[in-house]
Amino acid sequence: MSASARGDAAPPPWPPAVLEDRLRRLGDERYHHRHPFNVRMHEGRLSKAELRRWVLNRFHYQRHIPVKDALILAALDGPEQRRSWIRRVHDHDGRPDGDGADGGIERWLRLGEAVGLDRPALLDGADVLPGVRLAVDGYVNFCRNRPPLESVASSLTELFAPDLMAARVAAWERHYPWVRPDGLRYFRTRVGQGRRDSREALGLVHGWTRTRADQERVLAAFTFKCEVLWSLLDAVQNAEDAPRNAEDGDG
Repeated sequence: MSASARGDAAPPPWPPAVLEDRLRRLGDERYHHRHPFNVRMHEGRLSKAELRRWVLNRFHYQRHIPVKDALILAALDGPEQRRSWIRRVHDHDGRPDGDGADGGIERWLRLGEAVGLDRPALLDGADVLPGVRLAVDGYVNFCRNRPPLESVASSLTELFAPDLMAARVAAWERHYPWVRPDGLRYFRTRVGQGRRDSREALGLVHGWTRTRADQERVLAAFTFKCEVLWSLLDAVQNAEDAPRNAEDGDG
């Protein structure tokens, strides 16, 4: 029996600082910085083949970021919110002026080239793992079908992305000197973008939550996104290793 059916009062919403603290505690436990594959990456224990496999499969996720942001954009009310959110699409797809095509997707393609992958292979996507496709499809469909409160809340993993990106740059420079330095531009750029975007999304979530039930939906959406990112790394980690030659053994 529900609280309303029993005549019980619904619990009051948490103060914004409490909701944010709960998000941060959830992220500390469940964000993919703790995934064994990420840990091995940052400790310098990935082979060249493993690093290339991650770049190729993660690109499948990256190229769908502006798609999910366009779906969120279409559901937002008012031009002010849409003008602000569309910046995320430009950040990844690039702009027709200014930076031109130099958005996040283009920078990721350069990362692929920097680790020795062919651009056509990245764009073709034929070698993307089924588990990665399933995780990405689940995330895009979540943003297509859920209301803005939940789809925006799912993006709050950006609270943790800047620190991860900064750690990744340092780790790659130290452990993977064979990767061309220009390939790390995506990670460097996302440090600032992630901080800005997480502040914006958190402000929207705080403005939209009116009840404890709303806040619980925020936590559930955030947890779902953490599971998407974790599942993607599970697929990459569990994939059968490609045959290694002498060049791949020194990664």
